[in-house]
Order: sequence, then structure tokens, then C-alpha cells
Amino acid sequence: MIPDRMARPLKLITISLSLAALAAVVSACGTQRISVPKSSAAAYNGAVLFSQRCAGCHTISYAGTHGSASNIRDRQPINGPNFDQRCERPISRVLYAIENGGFAGAYMPANVVVGQQAREVATFVARYAGRQAVTQPGQTPCVDQALGTLPPSGADNLTTP
Repeated sequence: MIPDRMARPLKLITISLSLAALAAVVSACGTQRISVPKSSAAAYNGAVLFSQRCAGCHTISYAGTHGSASNIRDRQPINGPNFDQRCERPISRVLYAIENGGFAGAYMPANVVVGQQAREVATFVARYAGRQAVTQPGQTPCVDQALGTLPPSGADNLTTP
């Protein structure tokens, strides 16, 4: 038989556990994780760095980021390109943008990542950007475009995109 009144400490514990369970469920809603295989070390490391340094302005589902505005009414001046929809190849072009603050130079900081980390982010973006882009008839899908190669490490002169 269940007593009519639950003891106060038991009631407090039950409510606390219920609230904790609810908070855990709600906090998991809408989260997305990095979905790049760890076997591709440079791309995986690049995805981790991208989610840490670029997530505020750029969207790419493979890094679990949602920085770009999806609605023009919500858009802020500092929203970067949505890399799910925008193809970024060849890889040397991506590295150029990282080193020089994008192509317009308006808001993206130059050298947001440097050295080997910049090369890893460039590798990640070039491989995974544009995979959800809609292609027009006669247009080559991003995954079929040449990935290109990175200049030798320490090369100071990159050609313009």
C-alpha cells in the first residue's frame, strides 16, 4: 500500500532527479557532433579546429557547426558562407582564404589558424564543403572537382585564387 503523503526528503530527491533527467534530455536536443572519420587524421583534426575557431560564423554539418544564418531576416553582417552549400576547391584556395582573412577581407580574421593547423583546416574544408550543394545542369558537383594539393610546408608565396 502507498502512503498518502510522500516523505519530504524522498519528494525532494524525486523532483531533483526528474529535473536532472529533463535537463539532460533538453540539452541534447539540436546538438551535432563531428562526423569525420578519425582514420583521416588531418581532416578530423581540421574538423575539430574548425568547430573551435570557425563555428561562430560558418556552417558545415561535418564539424557540427551552425554559424551561418539560414534565414535572411536573421542574418548578421558577420555570417560566413555556409560550407554545406558552397564548394571550396582547390585546397590551396582554402588555405589562401585562411591565411588572408577570406577573399573580401571584411570580417574574417587573417591567420585564424596558422601553420600545420591551417593546413588541417584547409584539408577538412576542401574535402567536406559543398557536399549538400545543389548543382545546376552542366555544373560539376563539388565531390567530382579536383581537390588539388597544398603547397610545400613553409612556402611563403601562394598564388591568388
